[in-house]
Amino acid sequence: MTEPHCRRCKQGLSTDDTIAFDVDHIIHLDCRRPHELNNEERALLFTFCWDHPVAQCGACYQSFRQHQLAADLFGHHSHLCPRCRTDLTANLREHLFACALVPTEVRWKAEDARNATRRLIRQHRQLSQQVAVLMRDVDSAIGALRDAIHRVTSRCAERA
Repeated sequence: MTEPHCRRCKQGLSTDDTIAFDVDHIIHLDCRRPHELNNEERALLFTFCWDHPVAQCGACYQSFRQHQLAADLFGHHSHLCPRCRTDLTANLREHLFACALVPTEVRWKAEDARNATRRLIRQHRQLSQQVAVLMRDVDSAIGALRDAIHRVTSRCAERA
């Protein structure tokens, strides 16, 4: 109960997940790829970063442009190093928040949106934990009430 989860896939939601909303519930944008770039991040990379390297593979020490990155459609992975298949999604996001070719205001707004998502997940987790504590308190109070009712009705039955 204390861990917020996606209503579609039932997996836990972490602060690094890319989320969407289903009415008033938090869900993964893509349950198979919970850390996937959101639509706005992809659009920004396409618009401002198409013609230069956007990710460096820590395993291969190679830099790649977006169109050079590999995908595994059967494994539901994208943004992979074409040489060693390492997932470079986090590198793409880091690039987006640091690239001098993305207008400063846009970078700040993208980072603000990402930080707001993290805050939402953290607060959801805290509220879920508070709800769990309150539910235990209610359960305990109802148990005490039932015990009191049982004691009182037992005494009344003994007197009669």
